[in-house]
Amino acid sequence: MHTPDHKRAPGGAPERRAALTFRAPEAADGARVHELIEACPPLDRNSLYCNLLQCTHFAETCVLAEQGERLLGWISGYRPPAEPSTLFVWQVAVHEAARGTGLAGKLLMALLDRPATEPVRFIKTTVTPGNEASRALFRSIARRAHAPLREQSGFEKDTHFRGRHDSERLIVIGPIPQARQRVSSAA
Repeated sequence: MHTPDHKRAPGGAPERRAALTFRAPEAADGARVHELIEACPPLDRNSLYCNLLQCTHFAETCVLAEQGERLLGWISGYRPPAEPSTLFVWQVAVHEAARGTGLAGKLLMALLDRPATEPVRFIKTTVTPGNEASRALFRSIARRAHAPLREQSGFEKDTHFRGRHDSERLIVIGPIPQARQRVSSAA
């Protein structure tokens, strides 16, 4: 998927920048993904090894966005073995330079357009109560996918995190209509 990106050069003429591309990650992307996440507080920083595994073992359910050689966005996700019709979105990271452009939604829709996510009928994620940007993203995805969104108890600060992390609410989108039709018509 390519999205043209234009800006004005000195003198007012349009200047064409490299197209925005979406692709599955590879092993060589692990360190780049790790650096992007570090540059996106308050995202939880996983180990570099974890990001490397996401880029290899879970590449079919992860996506990155690049403009030229610059990594602008990342989504990690997986299909839980006990819930093969669910995509759990683990982390969404958008570089500061690309915030406010709708990149996170484009990344998720590109991920939903992959063969590995064709059987997906539900999207799940956990979000802290104060993370309005993530909440807005998932409300938007639910609308674009023509699917209901509900929120319920997830992981609790004291019970699950022993007070070291804010509570995370579980967001569930679905059931989602047929994969191929929903993405093509929602883009």
